Formats: sequence, structure tokens, C-alpha cells
Amino acid sequence: MTAVATPARADATLAAAVDLARAAAEGVAEPGTVGEHLGLQMVQDRVGTHFFACTSAGYPGWRWAVTVARIPRSKTVTVDEANLVPGEGALLSPPWVPYADRLAPGDLSVGDVLPYRPDDPRLEHGFEATGDEDVDQMAFWELGLGRPRVLSAEGREEAAQRWYDGENGPTAEMAVRAAEHCTTCGFYLPMAGALRHAFGVCANEWSPSDGRVVSLDHGCGAHSEVDVVRPEPEALTAPILDDLRVDLLH
Repeated sequence: MTAVATPARADATLAAAVDLARAAAEGVAEPGTVGEHLGLQMVQDRVGTHFFACTSAGYPGWRWAVTVARIPRSKTVTVDEANLVPGEGALLSPPWVPYADRLAPGDLSVGDVLPYRPDDPRLEHGFEATGDEDVDQMAFWELGLGRPRVLSAEGREEAAQRWYDGENGPTAEMAVRAAEHCTTCGFYLPMAGALRHAFGVCANEWSPSDGRVVSLDHGCGAHSEVDVVRPEPEALTAPILDDLRVDLLH
């Protein structure tokens, strides 16, 4: 059977100790910040907490809590503790967020180091040496797998979606206005690996995407095969000298 907790019994002696509780609160509070008595809450038999309003402007909705108690068959009340606690609607600080979860993309600056995440879902274990020199040499240098961890399928998919939706994807305003896509540009360098069919790197110093990952269907006005419309130069006639008009200079 499950035991049913019985509520603590009312205690007239503790209820009458309002002045004792107020004095304890005023002993730890700033002068004039202990307001009206808000009541007594029984914690257990012969132990209860008196609450007082906090009138400090910096703590709206907070309450002073003073816990008092007495021993069995005694009328002497003692103070256990006095502190400030939040009440309903109290102004509270936001919940603490670990450093690793608090950082957002773009927050990293010079000298900052991100915390190591051993269970990062974007990564998985890299190639493990087999002991065969030829096989290991090919894996480490030809395939670029000589790293403790490499991108997982989830990591590649997350990066690809971020790049495709970003300012170097097909929906960027510059790409929408471009006459041609990066896939036909001479400055487009295809990526290696699984993402080469969708992304590459721009190598045109005149492009705002220079040195950045771009999608095949991105584009800009610096495309190698696109030119502006060049109007025919206007023919200038010989100058005419008007020797019948005199301009007065003051």
C-alpha cells in the first residue's frame, strides 16, 4: 500500500510568533524592505514559515521567508532561517545555459575556443589504421581520412542545407538577379567528396562570394561568360566657335 502524507497540523504557538519572525527578517533585510505579513505556511508538525512582502524596488514579487520551529511540549519558538524567496510573478533571472549551448554561430572571436563535444551528432569516427601500409597511406592522404573524426551523414546534410539556404545559395537576391549560374562559370571550383555534386568554391576576386562555398545554381554579376551591354560610342562633331557673342566677366 502507498503511504498517504498527512498535512501538518496548525500550530497556534508558531502562528503567534509574527513579531519574532519579522524581527528576524529585518535583521537580514535592508531597512524598510519588510512589508506586511502574508501568512504562515506549515512545513511539518511544529515547523512553519512566515512570509512577509518585500517592498524593495529591485525585487518585485519576492517575499521574505522566515522559518520558525519549537520542540514538542514547548512554547518557546526559535528561528531556523530567514531569506528572500520568489513569489508568484516574481522577476527572475533567465535559466542558466551551459557555455557549450549558449554560443551561437558567429559568436566565436579571436582567442575563443569552443568546448569539445564528444557526442556531437555531426561527427563520427574517422578511418582507423588497418596495419597495411598501402591501404593506410591511401586512406590518410588520398582520401583525407587521417583525422580522429569526420563529418557524419547528419553533419553533411545539416551543412548542405545551411549553405543552400544562405546568402550563397539560389534564393539569394544576387543569385535571383544573375544571368547565369555558377555551374557554367570558369571561376567555379568543385568541392571534393559527397558534396561536389551540389557545391563548389568561388575563386573570382571580383565576386562577393570569393573564397566561399556556393551552390551550383548560385550566381552573381562577375560570371566569367557574361558581359554587359555595350552601347555604341557617340560620334562627336567638331566644336563651333561663336565669335558674335561676348561674355562679360566681373
